[in-house]
Amino acid sequence: MITTAHHRSPGPALFLRSRAGRRPHPLLRLLLAVGIAAPTLIAGPPQAQAQTRAEAQAWPRAQAQAPAAVPGTGQLMDSPASAVGTRVRADEGNSDGKTDGKDDKSNGDGKTGAGNVLTVAVSQSVDSLSPFLAQRLVSTSVHRLIYEYLTNYDPRDARPVPGLATAWSPSADKLTWTYTIRKDSTWSDGRPATAEDAAWTFGRMMKDPGAATANGSFTANFAEVTAPDPETLVIRLKKPQATMTALDVPIVPKHIWEKVGDFSTFNNDTRFPVVGNGPFVLTDYKVDRYIRLRANKNFWRGAPKFDELVFRYYKDGDAAVAALRKGEVSFVPHLTPAQAASLKNAENIQVNDAPGRRFLALATNPGARAKNGGRFGSGHPALLDPVVRRALFHAVDRQTIVEKVFQGHAVEGEGYLPPRFSAYFWKPAASQRIAHDPAKAAALLDEAGYRRDGSGRRLGKDGRPLDFRVLCHATDPHDKAVGKYLREWWGELGIGLRVVCLDNVSDPWLKGDYDLAFDGWSVNPDPDFVLSIHTCSALPATPADTGATDNFICDERFDRLYAQQAVEYDAARRGDLVRQMQSRLYDTGFMNVMVYPNALEAYRTDQIGSITTMPEAAGNLYGQDGYWSWWSAEPAAAGGAASDGGGSSPAVAIGIGISVVLVIAVGILTSRRRRATADDRE
Repeated sequence: MITTAHHRSPGPALFLRSRAGRRPHPLLRLLLAVGIAAPTLIAGPPQAQAQTRAEAQAWPRAQAQAPAAVPGTGQLMDSPASAVGTRVRADEGNSDGKTDGKDDKSNGDGKTGAGNVLTVAVSQSVDSLSPFLAQRLVSTSVHRLIYEYLTNYDPRDARPVPGLATAWSPSADKLTWTYTIRKDSTWSDGRPATAEDAAWTFGRMMKDPGAATANGSFTANFAEVTAPDPETLVIRLKKPQATMTALDVPIVPKHIWEKVGDFSTFNNDTRFPVVGNGPFVLTDYKVDRYIRLRANKNFWRGAPKFDELVFRYYKDGDAAVAALRKGEVSFVPHLTPAQAASLKNAENIQVNDAPGRRFLALATNPGARAKNGGRFGSGHPALLDPVVRRALFHAVDRQTIVEKVFQGHAVEGEGYLPPRFSAYFWKPAASQRIAHDPAKAAALLDEAGYRRDGSGRRLGKDGRPLDFRVLCHATDPHDKAVGKYLREWWGELGIGLRVVCLDNVSDPWLKGDYDLAFDGWSVNPDPDFVLSIHTCSALPATPADTGATDNFICDERFDRLYAQQAVEYDAARRGDLVRQMQSRLYDTGFMNVMVYPNALEAYRTDQIGSITTMPEAAGNLYGQDGYWSWWSAEPAAAGGAASDGGGSSPAVAIGIGISVVLVIAVGILTSRRRRATADDRE
């Protein structure tokens, strides 16, 4: 069954190549022929500015606003919204999404008895609720919900769309960027959100190393940030910077955060509600129990349809799945293949299986160090030998991991960035590839002098057996399963392996107390952040400090390439530089990407009536680049086609049955405009 529903969307159906040009009206007629209405497809004139508040108010408040490209200028303007993103709709259902009607004060599980509650099961602990410190996916996802960024990502194709800023343009020399700040965004305490808040946020990061902990790479090149008036933000750069339309930094209210003393320790987790201007307001949090948010009724794009959003903790994935079956939660991410298979035919449950934005890698400790030259940690010295690293990875059978651990719900790993990001995707040539070859691995070790003793154990240069540790996330069954294979494969080389599974891997990781570790990041449409964490500048200042580094890598050649891509505005040239960076990272042997896991997740169709995926075709719901899934989600009780009163285009909604005609139409659109998408360690 195919249904369409009028709904809020993040932007107009602009099908542009290089941010310019028009799509012909025959495409519009094709959409109409298959029952999908669409607005006129246009690109604004060079002099066009963001639409006025009066114009915006002519459209329903629940409508989204997104930019039309101004050809040749890099400037964007707001325009009324139409259908975007793929909305997954259940055939029917009448639950209001509640898991029970009890008040939070009585049972402490984060529920308040509000009308419509969307409950999401999570397992990852919050590292910090301060946007200046947070790096984990669950934390940065919350920040996406409670704070606006200057720009957002279109869920259709990940192009930049308005957030707090409605328009932006660079100077001719690309050293000064001017952003127009919207008039209709207010903080949840009633004060207006202005350019001064943005200038203060960036300025604090520029001046205070503690405030630059999570996202300092974005402001390291800023020379000055000013707010000449409430609606104008001006950023002056030291040199051109390619990420100026993808500054993934939450903008915070100056009047609240200027009272903070030590940004390096303030976690923003004791006073509620937290003042923000996003689609939700953070109202309560209990460590490893729940995170509770309520809908921001004054959000400029329109209020979410669910009254509350609750992230509830389940350290055991099977317990989360059981809660989904019983209707105690609405959504469960990060399913194992076995869990997904068990839910395939479950009543009122839909499984979403889509290419993911993450990679799963083996990170090797290169010898933890600080910028001041101080060494620390207990990484195994044998792993400093590139021969040992190469031999270990020759023994890893990636295809077996795809087939046995992920049961086909993953793609074999090659380069650092997942294939979903086609503009930057890289894979090694046959001559460079570290292919699965156990015999070659053994030969490399023999030739390098790592001989076996009488019992078959491989000995290091110091004569002691080679025994390594690998850090494992206790809540991730994939880590544990891969760990068993590694123990077997490396055991055949005569190398011992101890799989150390912890609830919190951050403590030993930051101290450098590991040999290898399972590593994974959710990648943004612009890859700058996940590249920056492997630069020398990301190292901690001293062994006592915490840096932004992922794995203590510091390589001069990698750094030179990073500096070049950071100032390159030409997309093709920048893509080539990013691919060179991945090649260099691959050759160092400190990051071995094993697989790109699919986003495997499930939700209750009798609680969630429709929800937006990202990207539009075959996209994920949890951990998006933006707030689209939870902001757009509609309770099943409100399902069906509901008029928004604004005459805007209905969105595509995919139910249990899929129309071939609809898929073909969407395919025509997405094939012409798809571009390759924290943020954050998983």
